Amino acid sequence: MDGFTPLYWHWLVAGMVFVVAEIFLVSFTIFWFGLGACLVGLILWIGVDLSLNWQIVMWLFSSIAFTLGWFKLIKPLSVDRTMAGLSREAVLGERGLLVKATGTSGQRGEVRFQVPLLGSDSWPCISNTPITAGETVEIKDVMGNTLVVSTLAPPRLNNSSLEDQ
Repeated sequence: MDGFTPLYWHWLVAGMVFVVAEIFLVSFTIFWFGLGACLVGLILWIGVDLSLNWQIVMWLFSSIAFTLGWFKLIKPLSVDRTMAGLSREAVLGERGLLVKATGTSGQRGEVRFQVPLLGSDSWPCISNTPITAGETVEIKDVMGNTLVVSTLAPPRLNNSSLEDQ
């Protein structure tokens, strides 16, 4: 006996077991190992003859490729950038740097924050007055997925405090 070599249906069953196991695990990683096993099963089903070592190597590489593809390419596209359901008051008064200038006729700019705000470090914004890029702005209101910003007023000197010195 040369040893055990899995048939296509072994890989398909193993893949289905991994996919079903994902129901009980919340990490969403074992699913991709199941998909890798199903891929190896399909390759064997179409007639490609592979040794056990090559089957395992193909399973590992395809599983890792599926996992990396999900977490690096696909999952970032599904990040919810809306502010629906979040408190408007949580963002009012936050300060950020304007990286794209705003105009007077509703031209949208872009404001970037040092710490991500509601899941993103940059947001589209508008203002009542034109603001040039590079200025520090403060959030005054939220309109849908757009922030209403204004420039920070320079600190005012109190004349009475100057006279006391």
